[in-house]
Amino acid sequence: MKNLYLVLAIAGAVVPYVFFIEFFAVEGLALPSFIGGLFANGAAGGFTSDLLITSLTFWIYLFSRSQGPKAWPFVLINLTIGLSCALPLYLYIVTPHSEPLPASL
Repeated sequence: MKNLYLVLAIAGAVVPYVFFIEFFAVEGLALPSFIGGLFANGAAGGFTSDLLITSLTFWIYLFSRSQGPKAWPFVLINLTIGLSCALPLYLYIVTPHSEPLPASL
């Protein structure tokens, strides 16, 4: 599982940026245009809302834990790269190396 989390963290960093780079290549660095695109229609608004709520939940979880890695690096990764990188990277770091694969995989 640990290696899978690492692969997902890398994919979670690369895949969203492919779309972001495409957007900024067309629109430029216009932040109002970017924010408008996040809520351009019901589908985009639903995905954006889902992501914001899930990110907040992840942050609350991170800051509520007394053990494990510090929360701030993962919050920073969440804000600059995305939850699709921050969450699997966190799981990669906290998962023991010798954890067996679940029987369902």
